[in-house]
Amino acid sequence: MANRASAFLDGFVQGAHIGSLAARYPEILKRMTFADLGLSPELLKAVEDAGYSEPTAIQAEAIPAVLMMKDLIGIAQTGTGKTASFVLPMIDVMAAGRRRALMPRSLILEPTRELAAQVAENFEKYGKNHDLKMALLIGGVQMGDQLKALDEGVDVLIATPGRLMDLFERGKILLSGCELLVIDEADRMLDMGFIPDIEFICSKLPENRQTMLFSATMPAPIEKLAKKFLSNPKRIETERAATTNKDITAFKVPVPARKKRDTLEWLLANDQVETAIIFANRKTTVRELNKHLQKRGFSSGEIHGDMDQSSRLKELDRFKSGDVNILVASDVAARGLDIKGVSHVFNFDTPWHPDDYVHRIGRTGRAGAKGRAFTLVADDDAEAIANVEKLTGAKIKVFGKDDVRVELADPGKDGDKPKQRKQAREDREDREDGAAREEKKPRGRGRKRDEDTGDAPSKPRRERAPRSEDKPERKGRGRRRDEDDKPVPAGEWNGPQPGFLGVGFKE
Repeated sequence: MANRASAFLDGFVQGAHIGSLAARYPEILKRMTFADLGLSPELLKAVEDAGYSEPTAIQAEAIPAVLMMKDLIGIAQTGTGKTASFVLPMIDVMAAGRRRALMPRSLILEPTRELAAQVAENFEKYGKNHDLKMALLIGGVQMGDQLKALDEGVDVLIATPGRLMDLFERGKILLSGCELLVIDEADRMLDMGFIPDIEFICSKLPENRQTMLFSATMPAPIEKLAKKFLSNPKRIETERAATTNKDITAFKVPVPARKKRDTLEWLLANDQVETAIIFANRKTTVRELNKHLQKRGFSSGEIHGDMDQSSRLKELDRFKSGDVNILVASDVAARGLDIKGVSHVFNFDTPWHPDDYVHRIGRTGRAGAKGRAFTLVADDDAEAIANVEKLTGAKIKVFGKDDVRVELADPGKDGDKPKQRKQAREDREDREDGAAREEKKPRGRGRKRDEDTGDAPSKPRRERAPRSEDKPERKGRGRRRDEDDKPVPAGEWNGPQPGFLGVGFKE
């Protein structure tokens, strides 16, 4: 046992040394594996089974520090593997110890139910080779199973502040045995008004504990919270606060408010969208926009704060499984949710809080994949988008003709192709004319039925007067066009060119 503990301690020291070197020399990170960080063999096996071999920047620095039982401040944008940077070392730290009823040994605080559920999934995935018991304490579900798990004793408690405070005030949980605390998405906690609850919870925990705080940004109130409850913490900052992911190509699209839906539809249809999340500021907008997209033939779902927990999880599962490829969401889904393969993010509204912009577009471009993000900017959004650009320190590119992924009409090229396009168009119009005339033809309802089935004959119909030869023939209902219109080359974009594509372009 002593030899094993000594070997494990050697792993901690080695991991801490490598982590500090990786921070100073980024080229070392490229050759690093999880085995270099001091994790146990059982945990390394679970990580390998999950398909991972190389740590991200924040994982390489945070994991050794947590294993050495240091307090930690981690500043990293979404999509950088922040969750695993505390879940993995916690599993090894919690491997030794004894559970006690109503007294969780470690506590992870998350701002939303979805984030709490996601962290729980990570513990189940990576802790499968360890004898650890975990409980999820969130609102929107029945308390019965949660209370039963607490009565039996848990090693890891993952909770939202509201439900935890509720049970604590009822005397259903004791925090005096908590050895390790994680405050995740601290800036989001601030936005949601949870800081007083967190301060109360921290006051009920033992002073002699390990505390980790993770956040994408570090506003002044979070800095104050960290100074109050963390002891000589190691500070890890893998990216400058409020920067956007380099794998995301971001655009802003100037458009009148009344044209936002049309613009969004055009982008969904023509920007090679595989899966997309569309963010809106209001829950009513989320509902109305989802209904509109479904009526227009798009496969979409919705998630917002007015939905109960089971409905929200069901919609997320539909999106993850591919039953729908578009998810319309409020900011409840913007923080930390790890949904693989999201090719696009659309901000139907510019977010009110600039920090939310970073979190929204962070749903795409994850784990090294490329993504595209569009923000529809009406006149009312001018101040909000200016605040976003001030926070990120960079101007967002205006979406232009060079950024379009379909060929737009360019009359006058390839002399032979216009003739082919003209002929194809005329043929299509002839078919439409024929279809229109067929629909106008009266359908026989009585005589044929009399002969074939013997049913009672229908009432005789009055014969229509013969058509006058002098009366001009009615034209078909095909698409109206001017005779002087120039044809478009075959194979190129033949649809309407949205008005926003003409904003701010140089000829």
